[in-house]
Amino acid sequence: MEGQAISTLCTPALVVDLDKVKKNAQRMIERCQKMGVQLRPHMKTHKTLECADIMTGGSRRCIVVSTLAEACFYADHGFDDILYAYCLPFDKVERCALLSERLDLFQVLLDHPDALQQLKKRPLKDGRLWHVWLKIDCGNGRAGVLHSEPEALRLAQAIAGTEGVELTGVYAHCGNSYNCRGVEQIQAVAQETTTLTLQFMEKLKAFGIICKSSIGSTPSCSHPVKDMEQLSEVHPGNYVFYDTQQSVIGSCSLGDVAVRVLTRVIGHCPHRNQLLIDCGWTGISLDGAGKLPTGYAMIEGHPNLKLLSMTQEHGRVEPISGPLDYSKYPLGSMLTLIPYHSCASAVMHPVYHVHSEGRLLGKWTPTCGW
Repeated sequence: MEGQAISTLCTPALVVDLDKVKKNAQRMIERCQKMGVQLRPHMKTHKTLECADIMTGGSRRCIVVSTLAEACFYADHGFDDILYAYCLPFDKVERCALLSERLDLFQVLLDHPDALQQLKKRPLKDGRLWHVWLKIDCGNGRAGVLHSEPEALRLAQAIAGTEGVELTGVYAHCGNSYNCRGVEQIQAVAQETTTLTLQFMEKLKAFGIICKSSIGSTPSCSHPVKDMEQLSEVHPGNYVFYDTQQSVIGSCSLGDVAVRVLTRVIGHCPHRNQLLIDCGWTGISLDGAGKLPTGYAMIEGHPNLKLLSMTQEHGRVEPISGPLDYSKYPLGSMLTLIPYHSCASAVMHPVYHVHSEGRLLGKWTPTCGW
């Protein structure tokens, strides 16, 4: 199907604009180079080899993943310097050990002393070290030991002082930037996370502990603050695709969004003033519920249409105001959805159809599972 128009695809289909992907990736590479900070791109949004090559500039080094399935997938295809940035699951310690013994550099994350005990119980072969990042919470309110708690410093000291283990770095995710609206709010969160992380690094130095520091989220890294130049690394991921959510936050413009879900009209329901489409919640994420005037997604080129609700394989579309003109939406006609959350929508698709200016170039196949 290479060279054919994306309109020839069976739907629902996730399409990726390669030109926008490359532009988004290159912009982030240049931004980090200007700051003098190592970019460690997150793979969780796309989970593909092709996009990983673009994000790493072809180096196949220095990536971050959110599942062990991703870690193994990239390791099996020649990637190295992989950070598994998910607080160490005890059922996966042995698999992490095998990756640590196989790769030049495989790194794990933890936020609890019990996880450190798990590593002590499984020493690595041939004198290798466990490379460990300490996850701290700087206001995001998800994983991580709270930066201000004495336990955080004690855990860092324990990691650094454990035989067979190296404290490689301190890791913070500023996911609270997703609550922002506009650059000023984004940069306020970025500044707070950076400041708290750097203050924690100073506490470590006072105890003779020197290691790397890393923060990340797509909003904060799309609009970085100057103090981020003092960090070792940043780890954004969504930026390569972006999505409607990021445009609402202020991370990007809608024109930067590289993904769409194509769908077709399969029913007219004049008694409800609605259309039916062939994309339900198995084809696009429910994440946008109540967050957009256009429903669960934006319908490109049709600002008066709203994706009202979805079942497994159906979507209900209605006008925001006025009656539908069904002559504009004949059965079989195509609509283009801009996802609210590209990570959550991409994971639903077994392949991505890659195009340039609407002409198909090929397919990318993501890994899946945990």
